[in-house]
Amino acid sequence: MKLPPVVSQAEWQAARDELLTKEKAATRARDALAAERRRQPMVRIEKGYVFEGPNGAVRLLDMFEGRRQLIVYHFMFQPGAPGWPSAGCDGCSMFVDQVGHVAHLHARDTSFALVSRAPIEKIEPYRERMGWTLPWYSLAGNDFNDDSGVRSGFGLSVFLRDGDDFFRTYFTTGRGVEALGSVWTLLDLTPLGRQEEWEDSPEGYPQTAPYEWWRRHDEYEER
Repeated sequence: MKLPPVVSQAEWQAARDELLTKEKAATRARDALAAERRRQPMVRIEKGYVFEGPNGAVRLLDMFEGRRQLIVYHFMFQPGAPGWPSAGCDGCSMFVDQVGHVAHLHARDTSFALVSRAPIEKIEPYRERMGWTLPWYSLAGNDFNDDSGVRSGFGLSVFLRDGDDFFRTYFTTGRGVEALGSVWTLLDLTPLGRQEEWEDSPEGYPQTAPYEWWRRHDEYEER
């Protein structure tokens, strides 16, 4: 493997300053994109979706838990998904591991919940295995995922509540969800990066097929 060049502290600082200028431009571009996102139109949710939680039936309105905003992660746990029937998708599991303490979201009047096609009887044991405390609901056969454009994969939806009326304001999937995870963000800061084949890395750097290295957090071998 060809390592990065070794230089003096002054040369290192000059290169760092040059990169920092580009990083600041990227930050300003993300801020502008977020500002545009806040001004996007929204659509009223008319259907009376009913989900199943560990304590019985739950409406979408209930998931807000009295707060103004709601983020819903459409977790892939269903027939045909990796790990079925005893475990949820490994990629989705890796994402949920990265969700920080929800008290910080609650402080900004925002709730967070997971939904899956799997019955609650399968969701609860897996949640306990993973050690998660996030609210997690079964679709219980409703059309919520289909209506959200999540037919066989995963995604993240955002909702805004106004009294008893609520609206869908945003949706993302694929790498749009990946960008929210701290593991990928932290790896992007390292010399070796994510170590995946699609990355533009110097010749000889370790790279493997994307996604295949992911495991549920209790399935990795210790390094």
